[in-house]
Amino acid sequence: MRTEPVPPHLPRRLRQRPAPLSAASLLQLIWLASPALPVGGFSYSEGLESAVERGLLPDEVAVGDWLLDQLHLGQARGDLAVLARAVGAWRRGDLAQVRALNDWVLHTRESSELRLQTEQMGRSLSEWLRNQHPAETTPPHITEQIAALAQLPPSYPVAFALAAARTQAPVREILCAYAFGWAENMVQAALKSMPLGQSAGQRILARLAAAIPDAAAHAAALPDGARQAFTPMLAILSAQHETQYSRLFRS
Repeated sequence: MRTEPVPPHLPRRLRQRPAPLSAASLLQLIWLASPALPVGGFSYSEGLESAVERGLLPDEVAVGDWLLDQLHLGQARGDLAVLARAVGAWRRGDLAQVRALNDWVLHTRESSELRLQTEQMGRSLSEWLRNQHPAETTPPHITEQIAALAQLPPSYPVAFALAAARTQAPVREILCAYAFGWAENMVQAALKSMPLGQSAGQRILARLAAAIPDAAAHAAALPDGARQAFTPMLAILSAQHETQYSRLFRS
């Protein structure tokens, strides 16, 4: 496969190409990002169903714009930034930072629904990890980390970080996999909530996929003190969804 040459005037550290991702690591990331992973992400709409109910998302363009805002204002400043730090913490065995990041996620969820979602998905992924790594065939330090995760109780970004940390994938690729899994679930939520059609869903997903690398880069570079969990309209919609009379998605 042809690649463009690296400009010779760049600093040496920028001229060094990253090592290619191994097939095993790539497949593990695809597995973690798959909607088939039994963590229940498909059962949540994260305020989208409530936004549709209130007429805020009348068409494909509005849904795409809304999800792009959620990616950049919510995911990139919150969950993706936590994930970037948590991967390193798990790889270093820094359980104190893991706990601090997990506490931050739980304490900054702005509605009961959003907190219950991250707790349920975190527990499910923790259980999946335990089943994938039986103690009798798993190195002791990995068994200990999985046990430590289960005792937190785990939020979903921190649980995902442990699952992804076991691969050799760079943080950027891990963030992209997480974000794409989120994007797929949200597009499916939109398709179930309103009459868009599969082609429209794929166009929305294409817009999100094009924006994910920049969102991941922003999250990875974000200092700890700059993380944010402030999306008041999303929090209001999520709280309203908790008492919505008719709904498809879990609350």
